[in-house]
Amino acid sequence: MINSTFFINVLRFVLLILVQVLVFNRLNFFGFINPMVYVLFLYWYPIKKNRTTFILICFLLGLLIDVFSDTMALNAAATVTIAYLRPSIMRFVFGVNYEFQSFKLNSATKAQQFTFLALLIVVHHVIYFTLEIFSFANVLLIFKKSIAIGTASIILCLLFSSLFSTRKE
Repeated sequence: MINSTFFINVLRFVLLILVQVLVFNRLNFFGFINPMVYVLFLYWYPIKKNRTTFILICFLLGLLIDVFSDTMALNAAATVTIAYLRPSIMRFVFGVNYEFQSFKLNSATKAQQFTFLALLIVVHHVIYFTLEIFSFANVLLIFKKSIAIGTASIILCLLFSSLFSTRKE
C-alpha cells in the first residue's frame, strides 16, 4: 500500500510543476512579474523527512522547471540553496519548537507560517535574480525584481495554501 504522505507529495510535486510551467511562466504582470509558486513545495514538504532526499527532490524540482522554462539551472540552484537553508530558516521562525517530533506546520501561528513562507520566497528570489543578472552594477534591479516578483509570489502562494489547506476549522 502506498503511503498517503508520499502520494500527496508526488501529487503536489507534479501539479506545482504543471501550474508553474503552463500558467505562471506565461503570465507577465506589468511586463516583468512572473510569480513563482512552485516554492510552495518547499513550504509544504514534511519537516521530519530525510534531508538528503529532500535536497535531491528539490534539485529535481528546480531542474524540471528549468528544462521547461529554459532558464539554465537558475531555478535548480535557487531551490537547492533554499532546501539546504530550510532548517536554519525554520529555526529562525519557529525557534527550537520545530525540532520536536510532534511539531506540525499547521500547529504554528498564522504569523509564523506567513513569515516562514515569505522568507523562503524572498531568499529564493534574491538568489535566483542574483544568478540571473550576475552583476553588482545592477543591485537595484536585483532588489526591484526580487521585491516585485516576491510580493506577487507570496500573494499567490498564500491564496494556494489557503485554498488547499488541510486544516479543519
